[in-house]
Amino acid sequence: MARFSFKKALAQLPRGGPLGLELLAAHGITAKHASALLRSGWLQRLGRGAYSLPGDELNRDACLAFLAQQLPGLHVAAKTALAWRGVRHNLAFRETVVLWGDRPARLPAWFSERFSARYRVAHIFEPAMPVGLGLAPLPTGRPDLMVSTPERALLELLSETGSFEGLEEVRHLVESTRNLREPVLDELLGHLNRIKVARLAARLATELELPWANLALRHSRRLGGGRRWVAVGRTGERLDLVATP
Repeated sequence: MARFSFKKALAQLPRGGPLGLELLAAHGITAKHASALLRSGWLQRLGRGAYSLPGDELNRDACLAFLAQQLPGLHVAAKTALAWRGVRHNLAFRETVVLWGDRPARLPAWFSERFSARYRVAHIFEPAMPVGLGLAPLPTGRPDLMVSTPERALLELLSETGSFEGLEEVRHLVESTRNLREPVLDELLGHLNRIKVARLAARLATELELPWANLALRHSRRLGGGRRWVAVGRTGERLDLVATP
């Protein structure tokens, strides 16, 4: 019976991505059937609650969309989001996909073995910010995979400066953000709660004479936070950000 149900559903199952128990159940394959199909070789186990069809080559974005169903708030963020939206400086030999989410988690081994990625939780916006602000699928991408818009990705990138990204690389990327949508950036900055990000945005935008410099300056003053903000990140760079007068 299990084999018959699976054969009937085989042509309808999506290729290139993990198969979760809910998806299998929607095609008439219960958890008990899945166990039998594993033993008979009709399914392969990727990890807990994740299966694939034998010989199926997993697609990165399909896998990311699957993970987004498991990890609240997961989205493509920061430097990767900028690159995917056309803002890049240096091309990496092997791209490490930057992922952000709402809760601490470890990417499953089946994903990390196939794709280079890192996952981070960084609450740089206040909890009251509308869910999904600054997130959208790529115009030609999967509708179920959220990618930060350039405005949000910029602030995420600034948050990673000194920790994961060097200041020189960040400066080059920020210099390419002359066409940001100022109303969107204004709304995101209005929910920002990180002094470092606000001051760095104001400093770089002013130095590079970007169109949104005054906007960044206003929000840097709003957050305040004392005369000086100093930190030494994981990259060894010292960030010394003076308060905006």
